[in-house]
Amino acid sequence: MSKQTVRGVEVDSLPEEVIAEYLQHNPDFFERHSGLLGRLKLPHGKGGSTVSLVERQVSVLREKHDKLESHLHDLIAVARDNDSLADKIHKLSRRLIRARNAAGVIDALESSLREDFGASEWLIVLAPSAESGLHGVTSRHLRVVDPTAAELKMFETLFASGKPRCGQIRDSQRDFLFGTGSVEIGSAALVPLGPQTSAGLLAIGSPDTDRFHPGMSTEFLARIGDLVSEAVGA
Repeated sequence: MSKQTVRGVEVDSLPEEVIAEYLQHNPDFFERHSGLLGRLKLPHGKGGSTVSLVERQVSVLREKHDKLESHLHDLIAVARDNDSLADKIHKLSRRLIRARNAAGVIDALESSLREDFGASEWLIVLAPSAESGLHGVTSRHLRVVDPTAAELKMFETLFASGKPRCGQIRDSQRDFLFGTGSVEIGSAALVPLGPQTSAGLLAIGSPDTDRFHPGMSTEFLARIGDLVSEAVGA
């Protein structure tokens, strides 16, 4: 413990932890010693000048206020995005309900994904066990494969998880889903369909590498997957 001279008297210095603990348990200390409060000077934090303790407290509170306001704006933006997505999914539901046949289901999906979600590159892959719902339909957005097809093994992890996955996909997956030499796919969302393993999947591709990324929420994609599964009988 070091020594300090106070009013000509040498006294032991208290550890900083003890002083901090005392002030924490005695918040009215500076009310009882208001003169001391005005004499305390602290570094400004953004330069070499000093400010009073009160000014420093105001500065800290202002910074906290700015951070809270920024966080509030972020929450509002997320809420608006969620409202917009919920509205788009509602419109998709109505389109699918109005579809009178299998071809109408594909048309409804094509219109909704293109107009509401801005997705022109997408594909439904179904195994024969789920084929009945779209029997006889010919579309570039639909591919029926044998359940033992080697290509399905590329998506074993997706089927095992039963949850949508977003991000960049392997070249072999991209070529199988969207074709070689097609529109450049920078990122994709893969959504498993149906309760059965390897029943099928919905793939949505985008040339933008940041459009679908691993950190994004997949809750709404899962809801779209549920709707598509019901519509195609997966």
